[in-house]
Amino acid sequence: MTAKTTHSLLTGQVLRSLGGAVGRTIGKNRVCVITYHRVLPTPEPLLASEPDIVKFRWQMELLARCFRVMPLHDALRAVEAGKVPGRAVCITFDDGYRSVHDLAAPILREFGLPATVFVASGYIDRGSMWNDRIIEAVRALPAGQLDLSGMDLGTYTLGGVEDRLQAVELLVERSKYLPPAAREQAIERLEALAGIDPEQKPMMTRDMLLGLDRQGIEIGAHTVSHPILTSLDDDSARHEIAEGKAQLESILGKPVRLFAYPNGKVGKDFDERHVAMVREEGFSAAFTTAIGALASGQDRYQLPRGRPWDERPLMFGLRLLSWLAQKNP
Repeated sequence: MTAKTTHSLLTGQVLRSLGGAVGRTIGKNRVCVITYHRVLPTPEPLLASEPDIVKFRWQMELLARCFRVMPLHDALRAVEAGKVPGRAVCITFDDGYRSVHDLAAPILREFGLPATVFVASGYIDRGSMWNDRIIEAVRALPAGQLDLSGMDLGTYTLGGVEDRLQAVELLVERSKYLPPAAREQAIERLEALAGIDPEQKPMMTRDMLLGLDRQGIEIGAHTVSHPILTSLDDDSARHEIAEGKAQLESILGKPVRLFAYPNGKVGKDFDERHVAMVREEGFSAAFTTAIGALASGQDRYQLPRGRPWDERPLMFGLRLLSWLAQKNP
């Protein structure tokens, strides 16, 4: 038995033992929901928060060995019935990147793991999301000063990877809450400075979406264009929510039951107006990005999900157990 095998066995034993204790006590009848966006073929410095395929594979193997992975809709029903198994986890993806189809889905299938993908319907068969366009523009810009102060987006020094990573983080955060038209103008300016083609296509096609559905992966809604809902007037916000659902249902030929708020910060990215809209459009549940676990008595239209960052299997598993154990906000 190699040292690596021994370490893996010990990690599994620790997580199953602790998870059993959590499941019988403070974590009883609770479900941890994990959020991903995409999976990378190899590590990319400007996408450091996204797992590459090697990291994603060990995470899925750990979930298969040490946790009980449930379909999200089944988990919601189990919480209501008070029949959640110990160490229960659900896997979700946001936005609709084609790497979910190409890289993540085969690994999920290998380990027999269910998942839900929340898709921004307006990007199916076309283009890039606005944040990806910022990343690609910053990647392509020449070294030197980037002055966007005329658009109230600041000035940046572009040198090595760390400079560019900081520029990406700041530009995404500063652009996020702009009105959509102003954000598009800023991104077009960046792309012009970088001299790049904005028509990259990292998002899923209609056929990919149907392929995931046939695999048993549930498709949920994530608006049409992934706006911050609080940046829109009420009519526009309702259109984003309703039309995103309608477009996905037209493709899939069946109801879309679940919704995830873009960016998902409670009270900042969406508020009670949007919660009411989601409920009125007939969704059975909706998800935020607040840390915590699904539990009985929660508002079904403001359910928590978390995004683990850990680089080591033991810490990854312990973080999920800590979310199962902690008191929700």
